[in-house]
Amino acid sequence: MAMAGRGFAATEIQPVDQIAAVVNDEVITRQELDRRYQEVTRQMRSQNIQLPPRRLLEQQLMERMITELALLQSARSSGIRVDPVQVERAIQRIADQNRLTVDQLREALAKDGMGFERFRENIRNEILLARARERQVDNKVTVSDAEIDGYLQTQSAQGKDEEYNLSHILVTVPENASPEQIQARKERAEDILNQLNKGGDFAQLSASYSDAPNALQGGGLGWKSRGQIPSLFLDSLRGLNPGETAPLLKSANGFHIVKLNDKRGKDVSTVITQTRVRHILIKPSELTSESDAKNRLLQIRERIEQGGAKFEDLARQYSEDLGSGAKGGELNWVSPGDLVPEFQKAMDALKPGELSQPVQSPFGWHLIQVLERRQQDVTEERQRLIARQNIRERKSEEAFQEWVRQIRDQAYVEIRPLD
Repeated sequence: MAMAGRGFAATEIQPVDQIAAVVNDEVITRQELDRRYQEVTRQMRSQNIQLPPRRLLEQQLMERMITELALLQSARSSGIRVDPVQVERAIQRIADQNRLTVDQLREALAKDGMGFERFRENIRNEILLARARERQVDNKVTVSDAEIDGYLQTQSAQGKDEEYNLSHILVTVPENASPEQIQARKERAEDILNQLNKGGDFAQLSASYSDAPNALQGGGLGWKSRGQIPSLFLDSLRGLNPGETAPLLKSANGFHIVKLNDKRGKDVSTVITQTRVRHILIKPSELTSESDAKNRLLQIRERIEQGGAKFEDLARQYSEDLGSGAKGGELNWVSPGDLVPEFQKAMDALKPGELSQPVQSPFGWHLIQVLERRQQDVTEERQRLIARQNIRERKSEEAFQEWVRQIRDQAYVEIRPLD
């Protein structure tokens, strides 16, 4: 037996991957943590964000990986499934948006150190989590008429809408936290705020300490209208000048640090260009490939151009948008922003009466025809729709953060010490 042991020792020994954390009944390994660290540091360098110390960044990444895995487990246990065809379509869209073929995208990812199968798995998980959020959060958000009335009254009293460019750091407090835990989290947030007030770099401190989803991107929230900003934040922005940071804020989710980067008046036009448009939609499926869907629309287009068939008749016969198809493809009058960007861009390029070439969007392939255009005053209905969208977006984000916190708090987590 001793001889056998010496013979084994003489061979090349493969390192054993360590378990970095246990999340319910699954594990996160050291190799997975190292891989995520390399990916994130490349992204941060490309954005010119100063890297935190490795230990701090690894702690941040570990917490994010734990939360992500707990969310994925919750989504899977709720019965949500992702069709492989949808994953491939999403990959194709990403390639198209970057003006690459899928093979070229594969090569570009390889240069960045990411395998294509890992990329595909990431896309599948993103779709899975998006569906879980839609089911568990977005579909439960409601906006009352009273909330819309209040939003519009506030806008009217101010005379103009304002937009704010914000950055945000969040220090979460666990659900049912003890007074000692709350105090410890408050002290951590106060320490971060003190570092900022002494000239600390916001993006680096966000990457080091923030529990917000965009922490590793520097904490920037970009431009937000008043209706998209939580009232807690809005109250703190009064009297702030660009570049200043608000005092520490407390919500049910934890402690917030908000920096005002810039603000501007938002001129809201009362006149918009509306387009009366119709379309025929063909959706790719397991039986209909992307090229098949496109070719079917090319054949339909040719029949219309040759005068052998009417658009509305072919829409009723072939369009897979059941709502508009029954009306001859009519979407009626649409305003800027009502439609997905791919459709909007193609529609805007058409003259009244003109037919588009097949246009691809996340919904499938479209044949578009513009019927007419008009200049239209923004009606009260339109104003209320915008108000509803802004309020809904804000409430949805707040509800999403609370849902994430609950999933994380309910998970069994064991973080293992690493050699």
